[in-house]
Formats: sequence, structure tokens, C-alpha cells
Amino acid sequence: MTANKVLKVGMHDEDMFDREKRIPWIKFNLLQKSKVLVVGAGALGNEVGKNLVLSGFKNISIVDMDKIVKSNLSRCALFRIEDAEKGLLKAEVLARELKKLDKTVRVSWYSKPIQELPEDFLKEFDIIFGCLDNIMARLYINSHAYYYGIPLVDGGTLGTSGKVQVVLPPRTACIECGMNKTHFKNLEQIFSCSGREDVTIYSPKLPAEITTTAVISALQVLSGIKIISKQYDSLPYNLIYYDGYRNVFEVLEVPLNSHCPNHITQPTKPKKEKKRK
Repeated sequence: MTANKVLKVGMHDEDMFDREKRIPWIKFNLLQKSKVLVVGAGALGNEVGKNLVLSGFKNISIVDMDKIVKSNLSRCALFRIEDAEKGLLKAEVLARELKKLDKTVRVSWYSKPIQELPEDFLKEFDIIFGCLDNIMARLYINSHAYYYGIPLVDGGTLGTSGKVQVVLPPRTACIECGMNKTHFKNLEQIFSCSGREDVTIYSPKLPAEITTTAVISALQVLSGIKIISKQYDSLPYNLIYYDGYRNVFEVLEVPLNSHCPNHITQPTKPKKEKKRK
């Protein structure tokens, strides 16, 4: 005779993820098994990392070469004034704070440019979140993710506007497909405008604020949950543009560019589908 299961008042409130598990299409077990890479630990990286942990992701790696400064604090909820005064590393502090949100999360961090990590570093991940503020690193992860067939969810902000682009090889265009001559001209200026031999890169400071960061990071992580849960039909296959000042969302088509080097010189090698129970 099978004993009846005892139901206790409030027992469902003991599970941190009980409410999320009630959403039928979210494959919670797949979220927990996925290996996630977050490139950039600043404003977007803070919000994306927080959203990933609170959504149930358990294996997160962070890459960022910078140290925390006081101007980061108005947009980075997980950084503290003490971190800025000590000049601590963004990646290390973000990893520390994500562990506080959920002690069972496994977080690794790397404090160096993504370009200096092993060339095959990216292929170990199931999904990549781009939280960058410069074109060079964005193009690097775009080309390598596309080559290895790894989904990339790229986010960016400028003042009260922002964008999210999902790159799902080989189904969608990549980030470089949507770039024009102006983007590449700006890229050239970054290397040349300093005029000093000992400075190779100059990156101008851009306007930013927290509400836009929160909106863009939420769209990024929601897209990531859809990818891992295999809800491909519900993904935004074009670029989502958000303008907080005008209160609008717009979807901008990004057609696959047959002349893009990621498509004509580097045929995509999709990752083998991992068997998950």
C-alpha cells in the first residue's frame, strides 16, 4: 500500500524556483545543465548575471579585464563603493556576488581580454551573452561563436536606447552582417585617434543609465531561456531596438549578408547536440 504524500502549508514556498517551474515551456532542467558565458561584467553584465542566477542557471563563466570605478556604481547593482575604492576586478566581484544570490551556482571568472583566452575557449559553452561596450570584442565573440555554432545573445545600450540581437548559427545573420561603413570607420578611429605610441586603443565614454540596462538585460536573458528551452519559434530573429525616451520597441530586419566573412570564409561548424535527460 502506497503512503499518501503529505502536503504541508507553505511547502511550495520552500523551493526558490517554484514559480518559474510553473511556466510550461521553460525547460528548467536544461537551464541548470547549461554552460553559460557572460562577456563583460559591467552594467549589462551585472544585470544579465543576476537574471541568469535567479532564473536557475548553475554554470556561469565571466570574462572582463577591467577594474571597478565609482562611475560604475550607478548602473551596477552588485558592486559596492568599497569595491571601487579598492580597485577590485569586475569579473571577480561579479562572480563573488552571484554566489551570494545562490550558493549552489558554479561561477568561474577570467580577468583578461576575451581575445587573449585560448582560441577554442568559446566552444565549451552552450550559449554566450555579449555585454560589451566596444566593437572589437563584439566582433571577436561574434565570429568565433558563429564558427563553432554557438548561440550568441548580444546586447548594447547608448543613453536611454538599446538593442538586442540573437545570433543563432546557421539560421540567422550575425552581428557583422548588420555593420556598415560607419561602424568600420569608427573602429579605425579607436586605434588611431590617441596619437601616442604607448596607447593603442582609445575608447570614448558613452552615456548610460540603469533603467535601459535593466530592460536590455531582461530581453537578453529571456531570449537565452528560450534558446536553452528549444523554443526557437518564439525567438526574435531580427534586431530589437528599444528607445526609452520615445517609449517604443522596434524590430529591425538584419538580412544574412552573403559577403560577410563569417559566412563565406568560415563555414559554420554546428556543435553536436548533447544528450540531456
